[in-house]
Amino acid sequence: MSAGGGRAFAWQVFPPMPTCRVYGTVAHQDGHLLVLGGCGRAGLPLDTAETLDMASHTWLALAPLPTARAGAAAVVLGKQVLVVGGVDEVQSPVAAVEAFLMDEGRWERRATLPQAAMGVATVERGEWPPKEGTSDGMVYALGGMGPDTAPQAQVRVYEPRRDCWLSLPSMPTPCYGASTFLHGNKIYVLGNQPCPLGSVESFSLARRRWEALPAMPTARCSCSSLQAGPRLFVIGGVAQGPSQAVEALCLRDGV
Repeated sequence: MSAGGGRAFAWQVFPPMPTCRVYGTVAHQDGHLLVLGGCGRAGLPLDTAETLDMASHTWLALAPLPTARAGAAAVVLGKQVLVVGGVDEVQSPVAAVEAFLMDEGRWERRATLPQAAMGVATVERGEWPPKEGTSDGMVYALGGMGPDTAPQAQVRVYEPRRDCWLSLPSMPTPCYGASTFLHGNKIYVLGNQPCPLGSVESFSLARRRWEALPAMPTARCSCSSLQAGPRLFVIGGVAQGPSQAVEALCLRDGV
């Protein structure tokens, strides 16, 4: 099948990372691809941070993370990259939140999560720097897996101006590694772990209220998902076994 629109698609090969790793955290900021933490060849979390200059195709070493971790979430806020949660060297979830200041090349510690967690899903809302009197720049952290290995239902919002986390109404369905999307004034959450889930829920930022949406026709975990216009696609995953299912939820605007 040929690509539409007359455009040619091709893979581009970049220089390999200086450090071999899995479960690393990635972020893109102003032409730079950051790769943070992850597990190295020994299977232990790393504090290694590296960046690829996408124009010059060169890798540079960054200051190491203050907290070695794997499986963290990352959010770009202007010229800083916020790294949230993850798991440490003894396989315990961490509450540490740290920001890398791109212009200064250094890390700063931020207010920790109220509960240690790995597999946290994050969503950033609005413009950066935030406009006075708006909710721009807020970071929402949803779910995760705590030290007891149970999925969490907690929802927290980070206010960069005050460097603090506030609690919001919990998700109806606890989960970790969830897929989250911001559409209009709502956050959509597709449950992903720890077992096959069909749950789809939305949180109204205006009303601060959760709503259960029609469940996925095929309950599954470890699926891939993406937003394409007004649709949320859920692809593959594990149901009773590996799944071939491709399903989409049509979104609607509103509060």
